[in-house]
Amino acid sequence: MRYYISGPMTGVKDFNRPLFNRVTKHYRERGCSVFNPAEMPDGLCYDEYLQMGLNELRTADIVVQLPGWESSKGAQAEYRLAILLGKKIMQWEGE
Repeated sequence: MRYYISGPMTGVKDFNRPLFNRVTKHYRERGCSVFNPAEMPDGLCYDEYLQMGLNELRTADIVVQLPGWESSKGAQAEYRLAILLGKKIMQWEGE
């Protein structure tokens, strides 16, 4: 299974990397392939990050939504694409 982690980054302390990384570790330790947007290189503009993420989401089997995703424009776009593509969507409830 390939997981895509979706959640708020812009405006969150350290771009929410600690939570993104903790969730990624959780799934990787279970042998899953994970795309973590917080692992993308620094220095790109918002639209570049969004396009890269949406392209990766297309290859995922499951989208994991982190708390606060509803207030993130990027995560809302990811949600809409996931629905359109028929992806399984789950909410992160913690370990």
